[in-house]
Amino acid sequence: MQLKVSNFLVAFLIVGALTLGGCSTQDVTSNSAGTETNTGNTTSTVSEIISENIPGMKNLPRLEGKATVVMTVNGSPITIEVDGTNAPITAGNFVDLVQKGVYDGLVFHRVVRDPQPFVVQGGDPQGKDPKFPANRLGTGGYIDPETGSERRIPLEIKPMGAEQPIIYGQTTRRPPVLQHKMGAVAMARSQMPDSASSQFYFALADLGFLDGNYAVFGNVTDGFDVVNKIQQGDRIESAKVTQGAENLKTPD
Repeated sequence: MQLKVSNFLVAFLIVGALTLGGCSTQDVTSNSAGTETNTGNTTSTVSEIISENIPGMKNLPRLEGKATVVMTVNGSPITIEVDGTNAPITAGNFVDLVQKGVYDGLVFHRVVRDPQPFVVQGGDPQGKDPKFPANRLGTGGYIDPETGSERRIPLEIKPMGAEQPIIYGQTTRRPPVLQHKMGAVAMARSQMPDSASSQFYFALADLGFLDGNYAVFGNVTDGFDVVNKIQQGDRIESAKVTQGAENLKTPD
């Protein structure tokens, strides 16, 4: 029993660290966390929800298929397969930001390996400024120059057996297609489900307790040894789309 309690406390603490490191400064507690939201005939499809329930969702980029992103850290490449088939909006947002050069030069502001391997997290645009206080990193997101506002994307989950992602903006206990296996790449957020913007993390181990609560959109296919060596304060030297750029669809 003591072992089970200890494991629970460890999981609670490290998930708390991830949530607090989301990309919003808002202190909002989600009442929907860990609840089943997709039941009966109330399921909304992408086409139904894209212009209705999530404001601004129809203006977000989408990835229709897969793409490959090569991220260089400490002189070594990390190859990421970005899955727009199972997470089109989340993947589209990431690929769009890569193409805009948003990640070039950004710092990894959170690395958690103790008491057990957890995540390497980065993507806060404020980290591009070397004078920005390190203790404030983890509070920023991508500011769209056209609107002057932070781009937010909805929590996007495709449960197993579904033809397309059908849960937006709410957490779920249903097993997702894209899971937190070692090497998974997912979006960080605050306690509010629809607060993801540009911050992302690499899963350093299988983290099944995050499934359904955070949106996985890809996985490391080569260079996980590079990820394992990242230290807090290391920077992304560059991030480039090497395949599948034609699958990115942006609003007119």
